[in-house]
Amino acid sequence: MVKPMTDTGRRRAGLRTRPGPSLADVAARAGVSAQTVSRVSMGTANVRAETRARVLAAMDELGYAPNSAARALRSGSYGTIGMIAHRLSRTGESRTVEAVVEAARAEGFTVTLVDVESPSSDDVSAAATRLSHQAIDGLVIIRAETATPATLVLPPRLPVVVSDSRFVGHHPAVGADQTAGGRAAVEHLLGLGHRTVHHLAGPEDSTPAQVRAEAWRDALEAAGRPVPDLLRGDWTADSGYALGREVARDPDVTAVFCANDEMAAGLMRALHEAGRDVPGDVSVVGFDDIVLAAHLWPPLTTVSQDFAEIGRALVDLLLRQVREGTSLADVHTLVPVRLVVRASTAPPAA
Repeated sequence: MVKPMTDTGRRRAGLRTRPGPSLADVAARAGVSAQTVSRVSMGTANVRAETRARVLAAMDELGYAPNSAARALRSGSYGTIGMIAHRLSRTGESRTVEAVVEAARAEGFTVTLVDVESPSSDDVSAAATRLSHQAIDGLVIIRAETATPATLVLPPRLPVVVSDSRFVGHHPAVGADQTAGGRAAVEHLLGLGHRTVHHLAGPEDSTPAQVRAEAWRDALEAAGRPVPDLLRGDWTADSGYALGREVARDPDVTAVFCANDEMAAGLMRALHEAGRDVPGDVSVVGFDDIVLAAHLWPPLTTVSQDFAEIGRALVDLLLRQVREGTSLADVHTLVPVRLVVRASTAPPAA
């Protein structure tokens, strides 16, 4: 009895192997049209849940794997966006990534994420090259931080958008209006009657931290108020608590603008433990408006960023390049912020 030749044997003999299951095979097994199978394989949303489940089951039974390269030739798109981020534990990064994923899903795209070890030019450039080999339509970079337009090397002709205003003129950029947010926080505290405002800043290697610190300093100078020494944290509540213990020992401090809500929470705990009342003795303002900000005691006055809109704007700018083949290097979308006034701020004690 002669055994049938396996695919491996046929390849070694120079013969053509049997083709794998086709899209038509999946359609026949699931009892749907080939167009429906194509929609499911591309992840589009306009397919009923029960139909999608039936198609996916048929794909699994037949061992069918959609050919992304062939799909791209047919549709002009892989249906995938690459994204590079750093330190996803940070509020800004994690919420921006979440917003990009949601906005991409609404457009029928999936996201491939690479979390780089550092925001250096070499790490970001290497991650971009790696992603470009994985069948993506374009790339979103969530803050390159230490990279610059001169040092960041990206694959040619790859559509890119960056959540960092320093790249305007080189790549389309989207960002919250950090300057307006920092200025609003300081002007709110001065408007309550505080003589000056101290600042608990984020780390030196963070662009948002730099912009918020500059806005704080500029607002004080514009008002003709003294500029205190800057306090440097690392975005964590622990650093806010440690610096808060120093602040609590200085009776001249009546108002503090914190570069994020986590540091503000740590600061408020330190003030409470030292017997200094918020806002009776010290008013506190944060930045970001995380979910817990409204549930601290007292509820935290903070600058609210619209992360959902930032994600939508990033995806919109990227897909405009993908679909239209145009360069939008000079486009900078600035997403407005707003000051949310709660109970952590009040006029200074008499």
